[in-house]
Amino acid sequence: MVIDSPGNVTKRIILLGKKESCVYLLDGGKESAILGGGMTYIIPDVLEQIKRFNIDESKIKFMVIHHSHIDHVGIVPYFKKKWPWVRIAASEMSKRKLKNPRLIEAMTVFNKTMLDMAGISGRAEEFGLGIGSIDVETILSDGDTISLGDVHMEILETPGHSSCCISVYVPEEKALFASDAGGIPFGGRILSAANSNFDLYEKSLERMSALDVDVHLAEHYGAFTPPEGRDYIRRSMESARATRRLIEDTYARTGNIEKVSNEITNLLMNEAQDYFLPREVMYSVVEQMTKFIASKAHL
Repeated sequence: MVIDSPGNVTKRIILLGKKESCVYLLDGGKESAILGGGMTYIIPDVLEQIKRFNIDESKIKFMVIHHSHIDHVGIVPYFKKKWPWVRIAASEMSKRKLKNPRLIEAMTVFNKTMLDMAGISGRAEEFGLGIGSIDVETILSDGDTISLGDVHMEILETPGHSSCCISVYVPEEKALFASDAGGIPFGGRILSAANSNFDLYEKSLERMSALDVDVHLAEHYGAFTPPEGRDYIRRSMESARATRRLIEDTYARTGNIEKVSNEITNLLMNEAQDYFLPREVMYSVVEQMTKFIASKAHL
């Protein structure tokens, strides 16, 4: 089953935000955590959902950032100010990146654009945009475990989409919060997003495939419960292999990174119409994957 509307995914996991930008509340009884940093324009939705679902804000102890991309950190400044006791948790590399003024500026520009598209551009300052950095207070490394009362968050480093990616596995729920490291669901398919390193992306998928997962929680376009949740990573692995072959074959035919990037971007945009990211962002993702594969071809 695919769940892409706010509400319970399991008894302990609630989807918040919007279909295209999901964050999750994991409730361990005594304590809870927000997983995912979303886009800034979902803040009004999250605030309304917290009231609707009777979420006890005082129990929220962590906000987990799975990676530092601009569409996955947008709500963090606002909720850190609203909940000063909450600890921002991410990888060491994310901590470094989120202090980079260029990344923060890019995050601000992107999220202001999304606020404008949502018709609430006047609330940018209220929502915490324009900050100098996002301060990560708890470093999460491979093998770490965070207890939240009755549930535990097990941390896996899953690079490939980004060098700073982590995923969270909750054994009590057989739930995997993989963010974009697990591939991006859209329109019945899974888009491969090996922006940083295609080899590591596939190795991360292989590692996640060994987990006992019933529920797959994506940060774009919802959560997957059985039977779809059990099969998600396998399908993502197949998509990654197919995408890699397509890029390899197209590059062998054209020998030109720009031509490959344009051709495959056009194909993906036709197949994934109404995707929330604009063509130029999709092109950037494809171009990064193509450059990596082209570099391997010349070794």
